[in-house]
Amino acid sequence: GNLSFTSVNLPRIAILSNHNIDFFFEQLDRKIDLVIDQLLDRFELQAQKKARNYPFLMQQGIWLDSDNLKPDDEVREVLKHGTLTMGFIGLAETLKALTGYHHGESKEAQNLGLEIVGYMRQRMDQATKKHGMNFSLIATPAEGLSGRFVRLDRQRFGVIPGVTDKNYITNSYHIHVTEHIDAFSKLAFESKFQALSPGG
Repeated sequence: GNLSFTSVNLPRIAILSNHNIDFFFEQLDRKIDLVIDQLLDRFELQAQKKARNYPFLMQQGIWLDSDNLKPDDEVREVLKHGTLTMGFIGLAETLKALTGYHHGESKEAQNLGLEIVGYMRQRMDQATKKHGMNFSLIATPAEGLSGRFVRLDRQRFGVIPGVTDKNYITNSYHIHVTEHIDAFSKLAFESKFQALSPGG
């Protein structure tokens, strides 16, 4: 099970980077560090709970190793099997803010998009090795978040064509919704990104 996840607002980092891709990656690194620390803090809070706090999950054999717990045992050893996940949203708008093109408009933008998502996945894999926990990267579906993030960014930065000029930002790594593309081409295009983010 996914214990908790936090989604990163990639377009905001790109806007603040002002077309500087090196600066973008520096800021992305800082956000990833923050997300990892936050996910570990959440895990600590969850891990201190007792099996009796979750009678169905911990006493019906739903979670691996839960059948060994007594009611007053901490659930840490059971929850360690779950995932701690970073999500992301708005790759299309991120690339538009950084390069002027989203990944459906330019091969260079597509390559940069793959580099960004690949880098986030690499950082999650490193966190898995470092902390001995199951860190993962998901492509956040975020129907509610897509509207909330763009409202906040439009208030802060104004209307930026292709970035904050709609009432939503594009989910995860999806090709921009305005792109004229058939369903099979869309699936083939997005599959390159799907391989890097195993959930969402």
